[in-house]
Amino acid sequence: MQFLATALPDLYIIEPRVFNDQRGYFMESFQKKLFQDNGITAEFVQDNISFSVKGTLRGLHYQLPPDEQGKLVRVTQGAVFDVAVDIRRGSPTFAGWFGLELSEENKKAMYIPPGFAHGFYVLTDTAQFTYKCTSYYSPKTERGIAWNDPTIAIEWPLSTEPIISAKDGILPALADADITFTYLK
Repeated sequence: MQFLATALPDLYIIEPRVFNDQRGYFMESFQKKLFQDNGITAEFVQDNISFSVKGTLRGLHYQLPPDEQGKLVRVTQGAVFDVAVDIRRGSPTFAGWFGLELSEENKKAMYIPPGFAHGFYVLTDTAQFTYKCTSYYSPKTERGIAWNDPTIAIEWPLSTEPIISAKDGILPALADADITFTYLK
């Protein structure tokens, strides 16, 4: 596996080694020691899978302490444009975003640490998205930011008006969001 730093501190792209032959392929998607050797010491406690149709936009989601979540995300079917937004107060990249296509073809993953909001937009007819999370889902501490907040100005590759849940449709702007994360470097 190769761990690639992004312009946002602590956010990584993970490129697996893929072994292809006439039967298909094999790849290692997670190895605790390898992650630790690359500075990701998070303990994962929950795996989630979502399935979405083309044009679905999910996010931007996060959980407050003490239930903050780091996420290792990957697409196992289809393709999405995946986005992480730095919401750690005092960070040199506060409100900065990073986007990347994750797909079954490129097999890339992204590690999104606590202190980032996360969302994705489905590019193919359908997509299956997997998450390894460092904390359990907590409705009590679940929060979000509007996907189209002009302060963040994410350049979503929209082909049509996105399909958004009722809950995501009323998320606040970054300026009004409940954010308690602090940059610690």
